[in-house]
Amino acid sequence: MKIVRSLLVAACGFAAVSAATMSAFAADVSTLRFGLEAQYPPFESKAANGDLQGFDIDIGNAVCASAHLTCKWVETSFDGLIPALQGRKFDAINSAMNATEQRRQAIDFTNIIYRVPTQLIARSGSGLLPTPESLKGKRVGVLQASIQETFAKAHWENAGVNIVAYQDQNQVYTDLVAGRLDATLVLAPAGQTGFLSRPDGKDYGFVGQPVRDDRILGGGVAFGIRKGDSALRDRLNAAIVKIQSDGTVKTLGQKYFGSIDVSPK
Repeated sequence: MKIVRSLLVAACGFAAVSAATMSAFAADVSTLRFGLEAQYPPFESKAANGDLQGFDIDIGNAVCASAHLTCKWVETSFDGLIPALQGRKFDAINSAMNATEQRRQAIDFTNIIYRVPTQLIARSGSGLLPTPESLKGKRVGVLQASIQETFAKAHWENAGVNIVAYQDQNQVYTDLVAGRLDATLVLAPAGQTGFLSRPDGKDYGFVGQPVRDDRILGGGVAFGIRKGDSALRDRLNAAIVKIQSDGTVKTLGQKYFGSIDVSPK
């Protein structure tokens, strides 16, 4: 019995040391792997030469510089970001992901970095508005696994609005122009840069006011991290506070979004 008890004590001691070692490693790691979907300008996309570009890319690099980390980027589809994070394919999600109650059940988040509105895009002169009455019988495209999909299904689907989810927001715009969709619900800067500012978006525009539901749409965009990864969260939060206080986030917001206020409310 004494031998068994001694083995148990030794095993517990080893587990405690191992946990402490892993925690220290997490705090001292020098490379941060960000997961993203690079098909959502102006937040993240690829330049003609294949380099990543966009607001979130610049934010990520600023955070890495402040935290004395080296950024690496791992691409996956938006709806696969949370499973890939949980599977340790990267360390944090940096892909315009709003921190919502539903997502907090699966992962943790850092402090809110910025906040931007969600709006409906439709053909100019269509008379459509972001209400269930106006959209009844219409087809609205959304990005799969996005908060826009969750919002549209919660507020509009039961009223007879057809919500169509896509893995690629660019395909949403293609089907909108082709007449297979009547509207799309997107983060406003993404809709402006990724569609309205381009030739194929010339006959379209934002309709109505931004939609609101903080329970679904969240309080703003943050980095997603694995549950219990407190060492990484604390390190990233310190860097986020720094780039917010020194004006980096505001300056980058003006660069990419113009007059849209991105400060967390």
